Amino acid sequence: MNTPANNSAARSPLIELCGVTKVYGVGIAAMEALRGVDLRIYAGDFVAVMGPSGSGKSTCMNILGCLDTPTTGVYRFQGIEVGRLTRNQRALLRRHYLGFVFQGFNLLNRTSALENVELPLIYRHAHTTERHVTARLALEQVGLTGWEHHTPGELSGGQQQRVAIARAIVTRPVVLLADEPTGNLDSKRSAEIMDLLTSFNRDHGITIIMVTHEPDMAVYAKRTVHFLDGLVATDHTH
Repeated sequence: MNTPANNSAARSPLIELCGVTKVYGVGIAAMEALRGVDLRIYAGDFVAVMGPSGSGKSTCMNILGCLDTPTTGVYRFQGIEVGRLTRNQRALLRRHYLGFVFQGFNLLNRTSALENVELPLIYRHAHTTERHVTARLALEQVGLTGWEHHTPGELSGGQQQRVAIARAIVTRPVVLLADEPTGNLDSKRSAEIMDLLTSFNRDHGITIIMVTHEPDMAVYAKRTVHFLDGLVATDHTH
């Protein structure tokens, strides 16, 4: 099998999971969502994560996004063992290195597109002028110049997802984690969003990890990782 590990022996992984398990509950109620996952992701990768419901892919994404922690095993980000970080340090890692895009957009309904995109910069305590300029540039990058003052209710689903992507990339993250980013969109809008994600990966070097159940969306990625029963079943480079 042609795997990134074989092709990248001379490089250090950006992200590495070693024997990661995740157990929810205790005793007879315990449920093992991950059963010893080994995974390496390199800078510049575009990885599609697939698998049936309950396969562990969402749990793995939550761990990669520092939204959850492994029960056992090691998660390293840029060589740093994330499990040794404090809660505040993990929050800083999310804030400064990771961007998130969700199926449901997760925009503030009564807030303009520009203000939605500015939110991560507010958390970074950026100056007002810097926030406005940087957020406008992010909206321009996703093709929404002129839509800055529209609320989500005044935008189409595709436009709302573009706002969500602008919000995710406004801080120039190292990694973009996308959870079913086209799940609520028709085929045309889905292709537009995937073209956009591909451009950020290709032109800006953002590493993208995307959960999807749609094979026609997964083909945009450079790798496809299939989860099954809490383990990585296959890992193919396109």
